[in-house]
Amino acid sequence: MPIEGPLRELGIHDVFQLLDLSRKTGVLRVTSELRHNAGTVYFEDGAIIFAEIRSNPHPLGALLLRTGKITEADLERGRDMQRRQGDQRRLGEILVSLGAITPRELQRQIRFQIEEVVFELMSWQEGYFSFTEGTLTDLPTDATVRIPTEALLMEGARRIDEWSRIESRIPHLGVIPTLAPPAGGAEGELDLLPPEWEMLAMIDGERDLRTIASELGRSEFDVAKTLFGLESAGIVVLVDPGTAKRERTTLTSDLAELVARAEAALGRRELEEARTLAEQAAGVHPHDPTVHLLLGRIDLAAGRPAAVDELRRALRLDPLLVAAHRFLGYALVATGRFAEAVEQWEQWERLAARSETELAQLDEVRRAKTAAQTLGGTGAGLHA
Repeated sequence: MPIEGPLRELGIHDVFQLLDLSRKTGVLRVTSELRHNAGTVYFEDGAIIFAEIRSNPHPLGALLLRTGKITEADLERGRDMQRRQGDQRRLGEILVSLGAITPRELQRQIRFQIEEVVFELMSWQEGYFSFTEGTLTDLPTDATVRIPTEALLMEGARRIDEWSRIESRIPHLGVIPTLAPPAGGAEGELDLLPPEWEMLAMIDGERDLRTIASELGRSEFDVAKTLFGLESAGIVVLVDPGTAKRERTTLTSDLAELVARAEAALGRRELEEARTLAEQAAGVHPHDPTVHLLLGRIDLAAGRPAAVDELRRALRLDPLLVAAHRFLGYALVATGRFAEAVEQWEQWERLAARSETELAQLDEVRRAKTAAQTLGGTGAGLHA
């Protein structure tokens, strides 16, 4: 008669402990509709000898290949011996006999697979379990190990305690580690352990924690713990993509509002208010060329020579910002640099065809350019 029931009535830890203490042999199946997931654990005299889960269907061969333990040629040769030559041994045993992997490494990889499934199941607080007792036949595995259930229960409890500390900085497996910017002061050597150097080699600003764990063939818990230590030491910075996206959206919204208010104040000739708002916009997004164009126009309207620097900065950020060429011409005239102003307006004319708004200023700019060429310091006036 099977042992079964909902996990809300008998927790998964209690289920494992019951099967361990009663030295059961059989198959435990655990399902979760909430997670759209299901796991299977094989017991022999209370010990766990295999486990698999729907969310990680990769067979042993694929795992060994992905983590660089074997080559594609090794894997294909082993499978060929099974398919064409009728070798009845498990794939893991064949790979060991071929010298592609050591027995110890094979056992380590199998144990790793089992532990990760069990620790995942131990985190489930809802779902349904069913244990069917009986002799095990045709195990879906390429090698066998034997893990005391009590050891996994103790490790699972330890991980739960440690996760509560780690999650203050690593709230989920989707966080992306990036290298921290160099700190000022004297340089020193990093005294790191091999797993930490291995982790640093995987950090590219795109891989998240889950991806790094998969590619390294290490548990998500171990990777999270290593990253927690590196982040605490100031070596890496952890970025939550969801939070970063919300922050970018907020900054973009704030920038647009500040620019609009500054434009309105400039239109009313309230130049101090306009400059205050534009400087706030520059603080939100210091590398936005349109913000520096706005600051240049405000300085130009106020007769400040700083207009030239702001407009040149806008053009360094975006050389095709057509309006900046036009206003820079006026700013240069205001400082008596007529030849440079003419040069800017000539560049502007070449680019003005890109914008109907700028083309509407063509006659005015040509008059200003003629004045700069023929009248010298009599100027063309200031425009904002």
